[in-house]
Formats: sequence, structure tokens, C-alpha cells
Amino acid sequence: MKAPLILIGGGGHCKSCIDVVEQEGRYAIAGILDKPELVGTQLLDYPIIGTDEEIAGLAKNHHFLITVGQIKSPAIRLAIYAKLKEAGAKIATIVSPRAYLSAHARLGEGSIVMHGATVNACAIIGNNCIINSHALVEHDAVIHDHCHIATGAIVNGDAEIGAGSFIGSRTMVRERVTIGEQAVVGGGNTVLSDIPSHTQLKLREQYETKNFYYR
Repeated sequence: MKAPLILIGGGGHCKSCIDVVEQEGRYAIAGILDKPELVGTQLLDYPIIGTDEEIAGLAKNHHFLITVGQIKSPAIRLAIYAKLKEAGAKIATIVSPRAYLSAHARLGEGSIVMHGATVNACAIIGNNCIINSHALVEHDAVIHDHCHIATGAIVNGDAEIGAGSFIGSRTMVRERVTIGEQAVVGGGNTVLSDIPSHTQLKLREQYETKNFYYR
């Protein structure tokens, strides 16, 4: 019998997560927690059954996956993760059957590796991370907790992404580069140098003056 799974967050990212969960086939989605005004509605035929205030009451008999997206800030995902830990909840880790996760890599609890993503040998993915569709995390790279590596992004070998950071779609992080905590690197960038914590870089064409980060 499949373990019952509660998803937390019913937006666009949740739709993509549902598809991965269905294809992985280890869990049966029992419902979604979202905003109070959405309770009683459905998302992709799954009921929105409550808010995150229901976590403690559901924790005994369900697993959970945080399906809130993350771009500008990890704050919401961090808060939900803390609430799950406080409740002693079982937090699911999901890997798409269409992804490649090396047997020599490490994947933390609550993280999801989505369709077409690759996580190569000796890479480390922390807790509560999103490795989004067609992202590449190369050998020996370290992705700390609560990060989002967006669609088609490339994190090369021995690079390190600090906790709570976002790496945008089709951004390339050069090997051995370190990006600090809670940094936001917009899509399409080529990161050739270390980036301090809390830095925010938008799309490449909007930041030509900061070319020390780019090729």
C-alpha cells in the first residue's frame, strides 16, 4: 500500500510536484494544504483539505512534502519546514523516475529531484531543496539546505551553493565557485566568481555593469 502524502502549497510548483509524485509511485496524495479561502477546492483533482495549521493533527498518519515554490526568498519554505520538524512529521524525499540521481550522491529529507534533472557522483543536496526539471548538479558540488536550483540550471563540479539560495533557469555556475547564503541569481547568468551571501542578481541583460560575475 502506498503511504499517504500531504502536499503543502497549492500553486504552480505544486502542479509540477504532483506529476513527479504520481510518476514515482511511492505515495498516494491524500490532499493539499493551502490558504483558508481555497479549502474545499481542488488542484489537479486533489482536494485542498486545510491550511498548515492542520499539520500537527495530520502528522501521525501522513508523510508531507513542501510544494511551495521559491524564487526571491526561502522564508515560507523555511517556516513550513520548521513547523513540520516541530510536529515530528515524516517528510518525504522525492526523485522522478525520469531523473538521474547517482548512487554516490547524497539527498536530504524533503528535497525533490524533478523530471530530467541529473545529480552526479559525490554531489550533496541538503534538506528541503528543489532540483528542478533538467537541472544539472555535477560531481562534488554542494547544495546546502533550502535551495532552489531552477529549470535547466547548471552547477558545475566542486561548486557550493549556500543555504536558502536560488539559482535561476539556465544559469551556469562555474566549477569551484562559492555562492553565499540566501543569494538570488536570476536566470541566464554565467557565474564565474564567488558571490557573497544575500546578493541579488537579476537577468543578465539588466546587470551588464556587474560583468565581474559574468563571461
